[in-house]
Amino acid sequence: MTLIKILEIVAILVGAFSGFIEARSKKMDVVGIFTVAFITAFGGGTLRDILLDRRPLFWVNHQEYAILIFLLALVAAPAIRTLRKLISEKLIVFADALGLGLFSIVGVSQALEAGMPLFIASMMGVITGIFGGVLRDIICNEIPMVLRDGKPYAICSFAGCWMYLLMQKAGVPPDFSLWSSALVISVFRMVTWAKGVKIE
Repeated sequence: MTLIKILEIVAILVGAFSGFIEARSKKMDVVGIFTVAFITAFGGGTLRDILLDRRPLFWVNHQEYAILIFLLALVAAPAIRTLRKLISEKLIVFADALGLGLFSIVGVSQALEAGMPLFIASMMGVITGIFGGVLRDIICNEIPMVLRDGKPYAICSFAGCWMYLLMQKAGVPPDFSLWSSALVISVFRMVTWAKGVKIE
């Protein structure tokens, strides 16, 4: 299994977790929980694959991803109901930040592998990182967080994607580039949230 696949699987799990939490907060049933988790986990990657003209879509090519989300959804409702008091806003933001970092770097690396120009590759990374959360918020009848709170959510992704691209151009080992860039995005997102940084 390649490092990209490992990052992708971890990102899917983190994305699904944030979908579970959001769906439960809206008092959805198990079908709603699965739907929101599925869209959150696969939305950004699906749009990326469509724009890159990659077929089959990554989750179609790896049905085990969808099966995993389905099985987790079956236990998510009672588990989250039991653990609800232990799940703080900080934990939710942390999961969101981790997913942003992992998805963004998976997206930019795959776009680069597909021969996209650097700027387009960076935008593919941002799309992969944020679009699942955008769809999650729309399904949950909210204005997408990335469009309403003024925090540099997409900017964190964009900056980390360019860090990865520049490191690749500089000949930095791929594994280090992937992990360090994803970490920078996640940390950048957490710091801006903790400090209340906003771009008006």
